Amino acid sequence: MAKIIPFKAVRPTRDKVSLVASRSYQTYTQAEREARLDYNPFSFLHIVNPGYKYDREISGIERYKLVKNRYLEFKEDNIFVQDQTNCFYVYKIVNREGQVFNGIVAAASAEDYENNVIRKHEDTIVHREHVFKDYLKTVGFNAEPVLLTYPDNSTIQNLISNIQQQRAEFEFTTTYRDTHYLWMIDNQDTINIIQEEFKNMPTVYIADGHHRSASSYLLYKDLKENSTNHNGSETYNYFMSYLIPESELQIHEFNRVVKDLNGLTKEEFLIQLDAIYRIENRGIMPYKPSKKHHFSMYLDGEFYSLYLRKSLYDFKTSLDALDTQILYKTILQPILGIDDLRNDSRITYINGKKDIVNLKSCIDNGEFAVGFGMIPVDIEDMKQIADDGLKMPPKSTFIEPKIRSGVTIYEF
Repeated sequence: MAKIIPFKAVRPTRDKVSLVASRSYQTYTQAEREARLDYNPFSFLHIVNPGYKYDREISGIERYKLVKNRYLEFKEDNIFVQDQTNCFYVYKIVNREGQVFNGIVAAASAEDYENNVIRKHEDTIVHREHVFKDYLKTVGFNAEPVLLTYPDNSTIQNLISNIQQQRAEFEFTTTYRDTHYLWMIDNQDTINIIQEEFKNMPTVYIADGHHRSASSYLLYKDLKENSTNHNGSETYNYFMSYLIPESELQIHEFNRVVKDLNGLTKEEFLIQLDAIYRIENRGIMPYKPSKKHHFSMYLDGEFYSLYLRKSLYDFKTSLDALDTQILYKTILQPILGIDDLRNDSRITYINGKKDIVNLKSCIDNGEFAVGFGMIPVDIEDMKQIADDGLKMPPKSTFIEPKIRSGVTIYEF
């Protein structure tokens, strides 16, 4: 039984939402951030980067307190206004490629996270979990929802379609050329129907936002343990989520590039690969794999196809069958000497939305020695790994949609 509840979102006013909404802070280059901070006084980046006002870097608890101050200033200036009633929010994104995402912004249950009703497929870094938990505890709000996915449901889909016949509360297009729409659901009967449909779902899955959900869970535990009047209805029992049907989730691969061949010559490297892969030289024309357990490789100006010799590889678990795990276990770790996929500076990840030529350029300019391409992870494989309680290697999936920060805000 998945539990979601409506909440009173803090939102930008209709006339300023396009100016407030921002991508995640880390996705901007320094030049992009500075341009927005210099010329857009309403950007949400002013809240999450409060040190810009004082022309210096600020970190830790001092930064968290200033983030809260900037946020309160946005509320005092009526840039942000809180809804008077609890609502679900239908959120639609049409991206620059014409892909459409329709979902519901709601508060998901921290207890569901604890009880594995909300399932995970990625490992998290404990330090990052606690840092963001402390951040949330200080600032008192969350402005970027966790992306959850659920099995397609005709009742929910019909409700969303009907609501979208009305005028949207928000409609704005970003400089990234994505168009965003938001509708409010404040009708209690409709809210009840949506909640009942989710109660009939035994599980939902985290698609993107594992650290945010883990940190929200830690905050829930912290505040619950230190409350003398805990009753389960407090806002900290939930965290903001964007729930979309599985059929609309877009999963892209992350390709890998490695800086050197771990002391091997090109010929020695190819010979070691031959022990577990059938190798074909594809020449200078870009090559991408089309099947599971097949990889493309770019090395010394040429593309290769790598076909796993399955008789020599042991498929014991759902994780063993995952291409990113196969690449790690057969090449990256034993041949190239990369044990720590998260922290080894010799490996870099390129999201699969970028053309394979981007991978080629990284090798040709001499920054990296070899690159590997693969196909995206299948949604069923992702779910099976989560169901089995296993965790994918880092950067196994690049998932869309990417919702903007500051459009709906959840206060604790």
